[in-house]
Amino acid sequence: MCGIIGYTGPRVARNVVVAGLRRMEYRGYDSAGVAVVSDGRIEYRKKAGKITNLDAELDDHPIPDTGLGIGHTRWATHGGPTDANAHPHLSAGGRVALIHNGIIENFAVLRTELEADGVTFASQTDTETAAQLLGREVEAGADLADAMRTVCGRLEGAFTLVAVDAAEPDRLVAARRNSPLVVGVGEGENFVASDVAAFIEFTRNAIELGQDQVVDVTPTSVTVTDFAGRPAPTHPFEVTWDLSAAEKSGYDWFMRKEIYEQPRAVADTLLGRFNPDGSLRLDELHIPEAELRSIDKIIIVACGTAYYAGLVAKYAIEHWTRIACEVEIASEFRYRDPIITGSTLVVTLSQSGETADTLMAIRHAREQRAKVIAICNTNGATIPRESDAVIYTHAGPEIGVASTKGFLTQVAACYLLGLYLAQVRGSMYDDEIHAVMSELAATPPLIQKVLDELDPIKELAKRFVDQKSVLFLGRHVGYPVALEGALKLKEIAYLHAEGFPAGELKHGPIALVEDGIPIFIVVPPQGRDQLHDKVVSNIQEVRARGALTVVLAEEGDAEVEPYADVLFRLPKVSTLLQPLVATVPLQMFACELATLKGYDVDQPRNLAKSVTVE
Repeated sequence: MCGIIGYTGPRVARNVVVAGLRRMEYRGYDSAGVAVVSDGRIEYRKKAGKITNLDAELDDHPIPDTGLGIGHTRWATHGGPTDANAHPHLSAGGRVALIHNGIIENFAVLRTELEADGVTFASQTDTETAAQLLGREVEAGADLADAMRTVCGRLEGAFTLVAVDAAEPDRLVAARRNSPLVVGVGEGENFVASDVAAFIEFTRNAIELGQDQVVDVTPTSVTVTDFAGRPAPTHPFEVTWDLSAAEKSGYDWFMRKEIYEQPRAVADTLLGRFNPDGSLRLDELHIPEAELRSIDKIIIVACGTAYYAGLVAKYAIEHWTRIACEVEIASEFRYRDPIITGSTLVVTLSQSGETADTLMAIRHAREQRAKVIAICNTNGATIPRESDAVIYTHAGPEIGVASTKGFLTQVAACYLLGLYLAQVRGSMYDDEIHAVMSELAATPPLIQKVLDELDPIKELAKRFVDQKSVLFLGRHVGYPVALEGALKLKEIAYLHAEGFPAGELKHGPIALVEDGIPIFIVVPPQGRDQLHDKVVSNIQEVRARGALTVVLAEEGDAEVEPYADVLFRLPKVSTLLQPLVATVPLQMFACELATLKGYDVDQPRNLAKSVTVE
């Protein structure tokens, strides 16, 4: 993924663009660049590394104050993170400047064609191919929008393109296919960006762009067509959060801020889900109940942290609905010839709503006539638009690359879906559903209680700052919690960490246990006596072999005390809801450990917030 922004209007474009790039730097921080149109020519600056490097370059070599500009922050795919490979890229002769998010799959063929015509390339990127093609069309007399449509017709892959022409001082043209792009509509000014965070300082009014569309933008007009030039319908929407939600508010990291926002985020996910008669409603879900009653299999498709949220959901959905539920990694799903029918329900989890593997998976599912429900945090994103229904999590912007509140709100939304299906299908009595919903509604204060008592976890990070490996164990819903705890350490602390189902310990993982290795164990509530006792036995097994046991167990659980080197108490909740409180200490442990190691918590190496290319 990459961050892109374009602006046309009365403000100083350079300032608007660079400010927008800062708010989108989580989308890519290998390089950054900006270009403006001034006096019939394009002025641009770009530097490898973070936006601070671009700031220094602009200080040393300023560019003119004009009202038209584009900017880009890059997550490298084709070509390393160098000044030459940074965007924008210019066409031969410098008339057109272009920025790009995505991958142009047939760029090598196109590049060979251009080189045969005498075009010299300045970078190793696929992006420059599009810039050269666009420039060639414009130099031949084509209007910029017509040229964009022609070029898009030749490109294969996933892309968002934004371009300016040196001959037009107040106009930009953008296009999208399988990659995010949204228009911000102001008064006498307009924006395009890969994320509404880029322009939220100036306007909350936005327009969704559909698949294979081109948008022609001036300060006073927004014209949308398809790739054939036909007028295309637009979908205006209002952004429901403001600039302060995208800023750190005094926290050292966005990730830490977002960890502390989780009580509110979960509460907002659950807000307004009841009818006056006490039944559960999902306003965004418009699939007829008769079709939901005919479902005989559910497949949850997701990547990364969202995949672990899906694993939690499987336990709850199967328990409440008695429908077989599978959880699939999106990047593997459509390549293994999955069995999907018209009575299959596919549920996708994606915080951004732009995850490329997940998007391809739902398109495959819909081709097989399956119904698709998206659980997403981003209004107007591609995945919810292309699904049959959506449940928005309303978590607000998540800037930190390592997902925290995204995970908890996805889990909460999956619980809502499971209970709603149980209601529609009659697999639970109304009072049973109401009891679970009441407990679910009571979890935000319990999450806050965990946050208020995290000092021991922060101290633990100091103890383990030089540790080389950490293991995590769990059973039932505690197993995906263990996986998520390990992933957070990998993502931001660059530490070897593995999560295992505790019942598999003696089938191999126990060989990793050595003297002094920290092992986090998520203990099921005592209400599930059989699993609880088995996990307590696992604690004893690893401790006897020299492990340092960090035990997460509910308040009042005395059985674990003799075997815990470090004991962190969790509020009492039912087993299926335990991930909402058990995950939080693991998130904070990773955040604190990465901070102590001196790493950039919000922008870990090699990672970006959303993977928008396969």
